[in-house]
Amino acid sequence: MMLIVDSGATKSDWIALNEKREQLFFTQTLGLSPEVLTREVIEDRLANNFELSKNRENVTHLFFYGAGCGTDRMKIFLKEIFKDYFPKAKAVVKEDTYAAIYATTELGKQGIVCILGTGSNCCYYDGRQLFQKVTSLGYIPMDDGSGNFFGRKLIRDYYFHKIPSDLAIKFNNEYDLDADVIKENLYKQPNPNTYLATFARFLIENKEHPYCKGVIDKGFQQFVNNYIMQFELATKVPVNFVGSIAHYLRKELTAVLERNDLVVGVIRQRPIEGLVEHHQKTI
Repeated sequence: MMLIVDSGATKSDWIALNEKREQLFFTQTLGLSPEVLTREVIEDRLANNFELSKNRENVTHLFFYGAGCGTDRMKIFLKEIFKDYFPKAKAVVKEDTYAAIYATTELGKQGIVCILGTGSNCCYYDGRQLFQKVTSLGYIPMDDGSGNFFGRKLIRDYYFHKIPSDLAIKFNNEYDLDADVIKENLYKQPNPNTYLATFARFLIENKEHPYCKGVIDKGFQQFVNNYIMQFELATKVPVNFVGSIAHYLRKELTAVLERNDLVVGVIRQRPIEGLVEHHQKTI
């Protein structure tokens, strides 16, 4: 049995294939980012999934593409966990940017590939390998244009009284914005980046409000400036995206890209289907 996994900060999609590369099952766990989770939390999330627990002895190959897997230290950390949990499996761990590439860009084709979900990232793919100009330092200093980026912006603007009063009342009615609750989730609970990203739903649902329009536009422009425009061929090749923010704010994202003379490519909410197709063709 082969397991193919796309793991973001919020959730992980798992698809199992048999020897004929036919799908056996699809399942989900919470995100398994090694940068923000302990070994114990990751092991619990694996063990609490019925399909994974039932089939752990049957897995021979595991292809894991995950947020927070950009360094050798994090890859080794996860491989050690997988070795114990899937004892017969040969595990390959790569950062989630590879999943985005395989899901949106044909082998041999050039493109800029971006992630805009709970977090954000960007690379250039020359048809064979990826190149990154920006090394991610995680959600606190980076992740422009992402769910947690927008969530942080909303909370800051609310507390600095920069959200228009009509929208602020609505925001307060939909979320628990008590300072102690926010600080508890940011500094004492797991996955503070995922917690911040939950506030992005408000921005999406109210995207026609002038304030929200401005926040979205500035956030996407900041992503373009800091990530995409780092590449010399930025305006010459398609710019592809995966992630919920790119999907739900497709219209707004497209407008910013076109304003910057960028070629809008593929936009997919979840890369897992394209990732499976890639493995079915190449393995």
